[in-house]
Amino acid sequence: QVQLVQSGGGLVQPGGSLRLSCTASGRTSNIYHLGWLRQAPGKEREFVGRITWSGGITYYANSVKGRFTISRDNAENTVNLQMNNLKPEDTAVYYCAATTKFVPTTTPDQYDYWGQGTQVTVSS
Repeated sequence: QVQLVQSGGGLVQPGGSLRLSCTASGRTSNIYHLGWLRQAPGKEREFVGRITWSGGITYYANSVKGRFTISRDNAENTVNLQMNNLKPEDTAVYYCAATTKFVPTTTPDQYDYWGQGTQVTVSS
């Protein structure tokens, strides 16, 4: 089992920045990729980006590329999502999620473990 605990989030004005963190515990050796996904009201959950657990290779959705950065603190088993130049359309509940599957994925139902979710609101 893997446990994921999120922190960060909140309210920010358009153009502002926020950082979300996700700390993994338990059988972290089983993790191949850790992803960030989000769900806006009335919309389906969508992929934001991911990082390979061991190699730190990142991949982003086009909607956030160049604005969001995922990084990993190996010593703390923590993955961060730095969000810059935030837009109102970034407003959503953000989730970190881990997959134990070798093949990387952007599909939410391919992730095995989920954090509790954290609200990000971008509004003036």
